[in-house]
Amino acid sequence: MSDDHKQQALAEKELGNQAYKKREFDVALTHYDKAWELDNTNITFLTNKAAVLFEQEKYNECIEVCQKAVDTGRELRADYKLVARALQRIGNAYVKLNQLDDAINFYGKSLTEHRTPETLQKLRDTEKQKKELEKAAYHNPELADKAREEGNKLFKESNWPGAIEQYTEAIKRNETDVRPYSNRSVCYLKLMAIHEAQKDAEKCIELDPTFARGYIRKAAVQFAKKEFQDAIDTLKEAQLHDKDGKCAREIQQQMMKAYTAMNPMHSGGEESQEEVLRRAAQDPEIQQILQQMQQDPKAAQEHLKNPQVAANIRKLMTAGILRMA
Repeated sequence: MSDDHKQQALAEKELGNQAYKKREFDVALTHYDKAWELDNTNITFLTNKAAVLFEQEKYNECIEVCQKAVDTGRELRADYKLVARALQRIGNAYVKLNQLDDAINFYGKSLTEHRTPETLQKLRDTEKQKKELEKAAYHNPELADKAREEGNKLFKESNWPGAIEQYTEAIKRNETDVRPYSNRSVCYLKLMAIHEAQKDAEKCIELDPTFARGYIRKAAVQFAKKEFQDAIDTLKEAQLHDKDGKCAREIQQQMMKAYTAMNPMHSGGEESQEEVLRRAAQDPEIQQILQQMQQDPKAAQEHLKNPQVAANIRKLMTAGILRMA
């Protein structure tokens, strides 16, 4: 091919570029086609033509021209950056056609030829879009309720792994419902999967800060981690949100369990609050602490400054006598 033809082709390309900028797309196509006729070794004429077809929303034709550019470019061992550009444009066209799997595939191919931040971002955006569409398509509150009910059935049979599977399905179907998170947290705790149980409990509170059972689940995790005072504090939050008192008994039982566990003198089993107080009243050391606090009421307020008083207050708390508001 003569240099003269190549120069004429470049001149046609420049005319095409000028028409493209003016959005005179049919004129631009004529010039790019002429340039390709004059020089079929320069695939930029094809990729420019594909850009015009893209603007005209002729996405299938755009893909066809880009694929020709890729095949020709590889035959001629053209600059890999030009091949990558053609592959990226195929991806762009597939996005417009809502064929996201194909778009992701071609963005990946483009990155293999030449890695650019632009193409990488397009790939990530498309993967995110695909995931969101799949989630939206899967969303079904009615099927979520059925999965949760099946989970409850398995829970009653002590089939914790099976229940977790159903609760997980319920969450996938309706991720805004706190109930399967709450139920799954209990199952995880049964299996001593503490981290997972904690995540679900915290998710309950995140989704609905007024959901009392979310705090109860969180407290159960804290108890399992032997964070007894934290569990008690969390249960107090649960009480604040348990407006109708439906969870009152469960909260009280867990709180009593935590107070009992904090008592170093306790040897096992659960005690009523009355039993804890009666046993504590017979402890000479506790009686002495109470007497000190009666003589100096401000001692409780000064406990952060006085290590001895701080130790005394902790002892009263473990005995179940002193409650922190």
